[in-house]
Amino acid sequence: MADATTALAKDETVEEKTVMVVGIDDSDHSFYALEWTLEHFFSPEVRGPNPPFRLVIVHAKPTPSSIVSLAGPGAADVLPFVDADLRKSAARIVEKAREVCVAKSVSTLVEVVEGDARNVLCEAVEKHHADMLVVGSHGYGAIKRAVLGSVSDYCAHHAHCTVMIVKKPKSKQK
Repeated sequence: MADATTALAKDETVEEKTVMVVGIDDSDHSFYALEWTLEHFFSPEVRGPNPPFRLVIVHAKPTPSSIVSLAGPGAADVLPFVDADLRKSAARIVEKAREVCVAKSVSTLVEVVEGDARNVLCEAVEKHHADMLVVGSHGYGAIKRAVLGSVSDYCAHHAHCTVMIVKKPKSKQK
């Protein structure tokens, strides 16, 4: 009976770990944020024998129709090709994220979810009951942010958890 209780206590400890979601895309900014997070929250010097978090990496794959305007003739014929390219891109991004995590000896759950990154990340926070969301900052100016929208800004206002925006330092030119 004591063994069952011990096993249950170990399982409960795993369930009680704080969940951290990291949003990734194909940008250097996003992978800098992932590497920064691994270094500051998952390195053996910080974590000791066990990491304090359960890591979930989420990539939002755009929908083919968000890439191709359906207004033009023949656009529907292009959608399968666009979708195939988006799937290949997502696979490359996920593989790169896994390689970064393996290099740091961090186990993770990696998900690819189709949709707008802002909504996908906020939904991932809810799904995984995350306590923290980490996103990179592209460093856009006010005009680009207004035109393109800022994923980090949206998440900071709509995610139901702490949002950490990691900025990649500007390279110093000599």
